[in-house]
Amino acid sequence: FRYRVIAPENFIHQFVGTMGFRTAAEVEARLREQMVVLIYDVLGDLKERDMSVTDIASRLTEIEQFVLDRSKDHFQMYGLEIQKLSGLYISMPEEVQKAVDMRSSMQVLGTDYMGYQTGHAVREAANNPDGGAGGGLAGAGVGLGAGMGMGYMMMDSMSNRGRGGQGQGQAVAPPSNTPCIKCQAMIPTGTKFCPQCGGAQGIACPSCGTSVDKGAKFCTDCGGELGGAGACPSCGSPVEAGTKFCPECGQKM
Repeated sequence: FRYRVIAPENFIHQFVGTMGFRTAAEVEARLREQMVVLIYDVLGDLKERDMSVTDIASRLTEIEQFVLDRSKDHFQMYGLEIQKLSGLYISMPEEVQKAVDMRSSMQVLGTDYMGYQTGHAVREAANNPDGGAGGGLAGAGVGLGAGMGMGYMMMDSMSNRGRGGQGQGQAVAPPSNTPCIKCQAMIPTGTKFCPQCGGAQGIACPSCGTSVDKGAKFCTDCGGELGGAGACPSCGSPVEAGTKFCPECGQKM
């Protein structure tokens, strides 16, 4: 992907002031991490729209556009704009990739997975040199049963529509993420402490340092008023003495 700096103050504050980065390589590594998080979020939304894992390879261009559109809000806090995203490749486990390739081949041949598995099992049993004629027939029966069972398992695992009352085959929505208020790492929504820096989430009271909800007007620990002295003139968030930029909106103090 290609990016450009649109807000130098936010860029310097986030990467130099907050994260302490000194090289372009560190910045790009951080951006790649955030891009991966964004891609997973987009894939989660597309899954809720009934896109199956077997459709990913054929819809990469569409996925790229979804990611590019959503990157505007995601990277704005860093003072960046993602201008172009291309060459996206999403790797999958070997077993899943084989299933995807097999389904693509069957679509070209105009057949179905059950028919393919049945024919494959019968052919393998017929080629089995052990057990003579009786063994061959028995092997064919076992192979046919295994092929049908595998077919049902694969169709169930590939299904995107959950079945009522059953735990298997139901789509599970991915957890949402929010940036840590201290190090800006993307963490699951509702997390009380950042797993990257250990920082408590919420707003720190300027009087006692206790973490409180962003919408609170008074500290729940010391009763101090929030948003007064030591508050950002732009967004009203409390800031520590000597801070040059607001950690919430990037406003110069």
